[in-house]
Amino acid sequence: MGNTLQIEKKETDVLIIGGGTAGCYGAYTLGLSDKLDVLIVEKANIKRSGCLAAGVNAINAYITDGRVPQDYVDYCKKDAKGIVREDLLLSISENLNEVTHRLEENGLVILKDENGKYVTRGNRNIKINGENIKPILAKMAQESKRVSVINHVNITDLLVKNNRVYGAVGFDVNDNKAYVIFAKAVLMATGGAAGLYRPNNPGFSRHKMWYPPFNTGAGYAMGINAGAEMTTLEMRFIALRCKDTIAPTGTIAQGVQAKQMNGLGEIYETKYGVATCERVYGTTEENRQGRGPCYLKTDEISKAQEDELYKAYLNMAPSQTLKWLEGGQGPAKQNVEIEGTEPYIVGGHTASGYWVDNNRATTVQGLYAAGDVTGGAPQKYVTGALAEGKIAALGIEQYLSINSSHETDDSWEKIVQEYETFLSNEGNNITIEQLEETLQKIMDEYAGGISKGYQFNDTGLALAKEKLNGLYPVLESLRAADTDDLLQIYEIKERLTVARSLIEHLGARKETRWHSFAENMSYPTEDKGFELYVNSVKENGQIKIVKRPLVVDEYTPLIFTFNEDGSVAFAGGEEDEH
Repeated sequence: MGNTLQIEKKETDVLIIGGGTAGCYGAYTLGLSDKLDVLIVEKANIKRSGCLAAGVNAINAYITDGRVPQDYVDYCKKDAKGIVREDLLLSISENLNEVTHRLEENGLVILKDENGKYVTRGNRNIKINGENIKPILAKMAQESKRVSVINHVNITDLLVKNNRVYGAVGFDVNDNKAYVIFAKAVLMATGGAAGLYRPNNPGFSRHKMWYPPFNTGAGYAMGINAGAEMTTLEMRFIALRCKDTIAPTGTIAQGVQAKQMNGLGEIYETKYGVATCERVYGTTEENRQGRGPCYLKTDEISKAQEDELYKAYLNMAPSQTLKWLEGGQGPAKQNVEIEGTEPYIVGGHTASGYWVDNNRATTVQGLYAAGDVTGGAPQKYVTGALAEGKIAALGIEQYLSINSSHETDDSWEKIVQEYETFLSNEGNNITIEQLEETLQKIMDEYAGGISKGYQFNDTGLALAKEKLNGLYPVLESLRAADTDDLLQIYEIKERLTVARSLIEHLGARKETRWHSFAENMSYPTEDKGFELYVNSVKENGQIKIVKRPLVVDEYTPLIFTFNEDGSVAFAGGEEDEH
């Protein structure tokens, strides 16, 4: 393969980076108005990419009968111990049911009872047959007016001048080609970050994890490097999952009301609390104190309930159903063993991601964010990501109605040269896979991974930072034999960028507000002085921490303003720099 990449340039009104849940719905919304040309660029194939690739068996964010949007806001705020953007949560909640109905109109099967009402699962969920939810969304996007899609292209860098985005650069993962895309506005919808920490399963099975292993924090990394403000990265997400298969546990816990039980047969969940982080923490503590292994108690459910679980997992995690069937011990006979995963950074479950205003604009003018990559609004799940795709699309339409200029320059050349450098490097005796494992080992041992029970302290974080910085010379010397290798190198580069910011955030929140999610042993108790947002901005190669006050009035949306030179005039309250 040659070391020189063919260059293909494109122009569009709106560039959507990532063809997952939020990206597809953002494109669909923009297509409804038929005003703008939209280009979706997807690293995989839009039909089965992102978190919905394997399907889901429930809509976990829906305003059920007798409930109102504010109820959902209150639930999210309580679960996150108060560190949420209520304005973002309310705007999401007000759109949850509409986006659900749109999906149903386009072919999603939502289960109904004998009266034609949606079958609920708990207070905020409804049951679906969702194996094909992603193909449905992909079709909605692809068939929208003035929307086009490029698959198998990995975007690595935003083009930004005077704090205003004007495009992005990437490469084809299969062909010897680089793409330079100029756009008037960009919607970042790439998802969260997996693979920062050493995962549950080693070796060949290391990619059997909760979050897609190919979501490597690319969108966060691009934003960090472009100077966008990020928020609450320290609120990591650790999923409580079925052991070995890493299949979801909520379907069992909510579907058949199974309780968490330790190895002595004691129900322990009420001892620690039922917030999302506390369910993980309780399981971790019971194991640490010698009362494991831990289970979801299912050995008293009926045959009909067992059959329901078999069907439910076929819709989203077939490996769990196969494990039950192959072992001849279904959940009605054998309790389901559970464990915590490695930590992830994902704004769909916690509040980590871009600092955005109520239109989902970031602090880089013309750059918007939606879904898992967006901070401030946890527990958004599928429908919340759809809602944010819609809100961001409407924000972009409004922005472009008064900001329609289209800049171009040649700064993309340096990015393409970096691709070609990796393709022409002589390489060293360290493989791409070995460097990935080294990154994960450092994070696991010094920044609160599985092996440390998710605990970290100031000394460990300082060591993690030092060791991560030492990986950069090794990274820069790696050789890519082709653009697939180049993809893997950039995935490590993205994880390194996110990990460095994460370490600064973990150290800046000098308290333990969320057990396991951010178990800071240097500051093991909650501190009311940290009822604020820990944000960060990369300036001159360094991560600067910015603390912002809580936006407490959900009825007053936060809207960013910019100065003539592109700098941020207002991004939410006075900065408290430390």
